[in-house]
Amino acid sequence: MPLRVTFVAAARGAPLLAERFEDDRPLDQAGWDEVQRVAGELLPLAAAELRYCSPTPCSRATGDALGYAPLVQLALRDCDMGRWRGLTLGEAMAREPEAVDSWLADPRATPHGGESLLAFISRVGGWLDTRPVGDGDRIVAVAEPSVIRAALVYALKAPPSSYWNIDVRSLSATTVTGRSGRWNLRLDGIPAQRSRT
Repeated sequence: MPLRVTFVAAARGAPLLAERFEDDRPLDQAGWDEVQRVAGELLPLAAAELRYCSPTPCSRATGDALGYAPLVQLALRDCDMGRWRGLTLGEAMAREPEAVDSWLADPRATPHGGESLLAFISRVGGWLDTRPVGDGDRIVAVAEPSVIRAALVYALKAPPSSYWNIDVRSLSATTVTGRSGRWNLRLDGIPAQRSRT
């Protein structure tokens, strides 16, 4: 039987335009309120045999608030942004416009001194490919939208540049089915939630 891995995007700790690279701030009150509004729709995913989350405070808090009691997975952490950690895209652009342009154009570029987009996608894909078969066929993982975009690019074997064209909303659920090296995107009616932007 194929695995079914449902990624739930963590609630936001800040408005979209104020999001910071590798943001480790805790979930704010608006984020908690957002989780409470959609908990009824996402709560059934707590029946998954395996429940994981990225190590960020927002992902852990989202998973706990939804009743998942998830296990932290370091491989689901956000992309290592090196010296841009904690900056918004606008702040990085103001400081190093050519470096940001290079990073956006080349998936192998690491102008920030951290992890390349290609390495990030491969790391998240490696996590996906090593999910245990036989311990249950349903998995839920709470992670940042960037991690879910990376997982989708990997699962669909899409070009790395498609990462920038995937929009993952806060508290949306995205499912892939299959097993190592053979993943399919499944659109099964789990509603995408409204997020504050």
